[in-house]
Amino acid sequence: MESKKIILASASPRRREILNKNGIDFEVVVPSGEEKNIVGEKYSEELVNECAIAKAKSVGASSTSPIIVSCDTVVVNDGIIIGKPKDREDAVNILRSLSGKTHIVASSVCVMKGNDVKVAHEITKVTFRELSEKEIENYIDRCNPLDKAGSYGIQDEGFDFAIKVEGNIDNVIGFPMKAFKNIIKL
Repeated sequence: MESKKIILASASPRRREILNKNGIDFEVVVPSGEEKNIVGEKYSEELVNECAIAKAKSVGASSTSPIIVSCDTVVVNDGIIIGKPKDREDAVNILRSLSGKTHIVASSVCVMKGNDVKVAHEITKVTFRELSEKEIENYIDRCNPLDKAGSYGIQDEGFDFAIKVEGNIDNVIGFPMKAFKNIIKL
């Protein structure tokens, strides 16, 4: 696909930051309709791909832009998709469940130009050290991660829960830039 103006089908400020940081020229169009709720489901690459494609098609149906880009990112713990916390108590429980363990962050990025739809999937493994209740509470108070899958932002100032990251950190932040570049050939 040749590089032309890109529509980012996302409301995520983190995706915008990553694209801006990489010098990508784009505009944002928030996908219409409700996003499929896959929280609590068994993780599969196909499921995440479907969500990314649905977002692109939602925007593509009303857009005349040559390239629509969408992404779906999930946090997976013990094979089950966990989403954004419902409230503070849920955030505490999610972080408690990730403490001392390795989980994955999986993203599917979709690039759609007319009827040509390409999808790439990327996985990053993140290992957390053992977390105390006080650390979890302090982090939630300081960073308010209620809008983040997995209840954390690896890019948050002072975030030191992750002791090992295997793969692309941009994927954990919310956009798999390496996979995107492979599709669009930037």
